[in-house]
Amino acid sequence: MNEDIVKVENLTFYYTNDDEESEAASDRKYVFRELNLSVEKGSFTAVLGHNGCGKSTLAKHMNAILLPCGGKVYSAGFDTADDSALFDIRSHVGMVFQNPDNQIVASIVEDDCAFALENMGVEQSEMRRRVDEALKAVGMYEYHLHSPGQLSGGQKQRMAIAGIIAMRPDCIVMDEPTAMLDPAGRREVMKTIRRLNGDGVTIVLITHNMDEAAQADRVIVMDKGNIILDDKPTEVFSNVELLRSVGLDVPQSTELMYLMKKSGFDTDVHIIDEESCANALFDILNA
Repeated sequence: MNEDIVKVENLTFYYTNDDEESEAASDRKYVFRELNLSVEKGSFTAVLGHNGCGKSTLAKHMNAILLPCGGKVYSAGFDTADDSALFDIRSHVGMVFQNPDNQIVASIVEDDCAFALENMGVEQSEMRRRVDEALKAVGMYEYHLHSPGQLSGGQKQRMAIAGIIAMRPDCIVMDEPTAMLDPAGRREVMKTIRRLNGDGVTIVLITHNMDEAAQADRVIVMDKGNIILDDKPTEVFSNVELLRSVGLDVPQSTELMYLMKKSGFDTDVHIIDEESCANALFDILNA
């Protein structure tokens, strides 16, 4: 039986008005009401949704940055509400944020990568080995003595990922890691994500980019704190009208197939990649 690295059971979470001391239900702004989902170990799951749908709030629950107001979240088997398990949770489930500058704590790349290991009390020679391996894994070893200020946005994000990799987590939760990057930087980071997942690391990618989500094994679509779709990318993106109704697009290849189908052509709206789209167009033109 497959093992779940993250399990969310009846998660309820809300914010209250900081200016008022009242705990009345009318003062609560709910993000989730009894949300349930699980993430299988070794999988690559993308979480999609419009701004404000709850996807970043969900990511922070996976790493115990936020705690449930009701229900439970288990990360790597640990209850996130258990204060004594916080070190274990963050050792097993790492977090990469949208802005890499917010995670930089040192003036040299390799020192930044070693920061968490120093806090964990990792022995010096082991730390050296882990830092070198992590920087090589993301293609950043040649910059190990550089200042982060000399790096591009994509390089900084890969450096942030290296710092998490060095901790040897089972799962990495990434909260829109490419949102602030140019196309070249996005490609660098996505290549790194795919390589990590290929090596067995569980990836949870929070994104609003359809083409990035299409590279995952599983896509979860959220709207107003609820899961409205949860399936393989080909199945999720075939729901063009539903996705549009919640302010989301679909991959360009799917959009083209959808428009052609509406125009009377016999096309497959489950196509999500350019190569399959090109082959489908070739078949139509030569039919």
